[in-house]
Amino acid sequence: MELKDLNPQLVWKNFYSLTRIPRPSKKEGKAVEFLYDFGKSLGLETIKDEVGNIIIRKPATPGMENRKGVILQGHIDMVPQKNADKVHDFEKDPIDAWVDGEWVRAKGTTLGADNGLGVAVAMSVLESKDLKHGPVEVLVTIDEETGMTGARALKPGILKGDILINLDSETEGELYVGCAGGLDITAELSYRTVAVPSGYKPYLLTVKGLKGGHSGMDIVLYRANANKVMARALLPLLRDSGVKLVSIDGGSLRNAIPREAFAHILVPEDKVAAIESIVEEVASAVRSEYAATDPDAAVFLEEAGTVPAEYIEESAALAAVRAVSGCPDGVWRMSDAVPGLVETSNNTAIVKSDGGRIFIKTLMRSSVDTAKEAMAEQARAVFELAGFKVDFSGGYPGWAPDSSSPILHAMKEVYKGLYGKEPAVMAIHAGLECGILGGAYPHWDMVSCGPTILSPHSPDERANIATVEKWWKFVIATLENIPEK
Repeated sequence: MELKDLNPQLVWKNFYSLTRIPRPSKKEGKAVEFLYDFGKSLGLETIKDEVGNIIIRKPATPGMENRKGVILQGHIDMVPQKNADKVHDFEKDPIDAWVDGEWVRAKGTTLGADNGLGVAVAMSVLESKDLKHGPVEVLVTIDEETGMTGARALKPGILKGDILINLDSETEGELYVGCAGGLDITAELSYRTVAVPSGYKPYLLTVKGLKGGHSGMDIVLYRANANKVMARALLPLLRDSGVKLVSIDGGSLRNAIPREAFAHILVPEDKVAAIESIVEEVASAVRSEYAATDPDAAVFLEEAGTVPAEYIEESAALAAVRAVSGCPDGVWRMSDAVPGLVETSNNTAIVKSDGGRIFIKTLMRSSVDTAKEAMAEQARAVFELAGFKVDFSGGYPGWAPDSSSPILHAMKEVYKGLYGKEPAVMAIHAGLECGILGGAYPHWDMVSCGPTILSPHSPDERANIATVEKWWKFVIATLENIPEK
């Protein structure tokens, strides 16, 4: 079975068209032009703003002109993650999506269902000729995954609607009315290089086989972080065993829990057996500790060809490993107000040496601004004690829940009418754009919904087919039942 054979066919057709267009964050220009042409081809008012956000307006169907205006909102960019053995250029190659029983997946890469399915549903509302709805605007933002710059750049007054339905949450049967804010931290340490003396053999130390995942949605699963595992293995090697660090490279995206990390090291020729033993002890401990969450976790050494000319000076290498080791990571605190919700967390996302500098990048999230600030200062203290320069950037606000929301009440009634039960009302430990968009349009009544998508931001990403159809029926029924102005 192919995507075009799935129901609802219009949604899957539009999603398939998006999988054909490369659209990693900050490189989604072709997809922006595709959406612009799509709106124009339907004869609808279509706007591309200064940064590339797309707005498409569809008039109300006859008899629905007096309903409140609705904005259907999603983002066009996707997270570009692939398995190490997968040959794929996210700036050139289409996503190889396929049907696997009850799921749609991609072969060796992220699928882009986050947020391609949301955009596909919005496109399908625009394209469909047999729906009943009031005035509809579709807002598709750029660069949600790496800074929400599209949402930040949206100008007040350009949109006319009163209700925002965000199409970017990932569990069918749940309505989201709140989300976490975030903050990026970049720590940087300069280093000198030292000529390699005789008596050393080059090795590649590898951490792989971890599940990774979305640093907001999946942080509560307590999966292993490849950068933290790598620091755990390197610390005794650099501190106690005379090993030299040539380079380190772990993680690639701020909002993805790192699945793999690599370090080129130099091992004293007379200590190879002892070093291999230390690495195996760490590997055994990680396999045991994460047996439930990361059963395929692997930490291993392999010979790495010729001896390099230089390595990173010992003091800088050890400082960097200690900083990664000491940096807060994972769930920091659970919410007291919402059972089961992560309040505050950090993802030690990227560790990389390049051009005489070592970079550590983390993404912090919290639904409590003061808690986010406190954890940020804790990380700053760790990094500065290790000699790093620290920069805070990209901070964005959370979205405070509103239990009295009229659109929330209406959508609960619609869902119950369709499926015989009320949807769960939730907050999410992720950075939906609602918090930023609500700053520009404070009068908006907002709710987020979506199908069931598992393991976003990783090559295990998959979308449940049956929930896409349920969600589509829910969205179009909601549009038909929007209250009057």
